[in-house]
This record gives sequence, structure tokens and C-alpha cells, in this order.
Amino acid sequence: MLKDYHTAPISEAEKALFNFLDKVNRESNTISGADIAEVKAAGWPDEAIYDAISVCALFNFYNRWIDATGVQDMPALGDQMSGRRLATEGYAPPAEKSAAASEGGS
Repeated sequence: MLKDYHTAPISEAEKALFNFLDKVNRESNTISGADIAEVKAAGWPDEAIYDAISVCALFNFYNRWIDATGVQDMPALGDQMSGRRLATEGYAPPAEKSAAASEGGS
């Protein structure tokens, strides 16, 4: 997937979205209604397209901010630990853990 999404074992809809996001990254000033229509034709609703554009834009912002401010990369071990945590817990804790934490429980 990281080497070439065109040949990755993902759906055609996902490939269409990644193709669109590639254009967002490289030539966002040329995005047109036809580009949006192509992603919609692949099955993506407006909300998903909006979310994908937002995530893409935020990652670009964060990367430029980090580069310009001199923030150092996380060491490889930190990346590995973060990857394990995301693989087992996801980005957010399960709802029951969040509710218990907000109520003062463990």
C-alpha cells in the first residue's frame, strides 16, 4: 500500500479516493467539479470526501509546522509502540472506557 496504492490489495473505490488525494496533495488549486464527481462515482459520499480532504490538509499543515519549528521526529521505538497501541486500541478508547474515565472511574 505504501509503495503503490494502484497495485495494493484495496478496493477500486479506495484507489479512486487515494488518486483524488494525490491530486489534492500535488495540485489542489486545480481540483474541479469533475474530480469530485469522479470520487462520488466511485461511491464516496460528500461527507467522506470532505473528511478525506480535511485529514489530508491537516497532515500537510502539521508536517510543515513540525519542519519549520524544528520539532524532532519520534524515535523508531516510539513509532513502534504507537503502532502497537493503535492496532490494539485504535485512535480513541472504547466508549465504555471513556465514560468510566469521565465519571471518575478506571
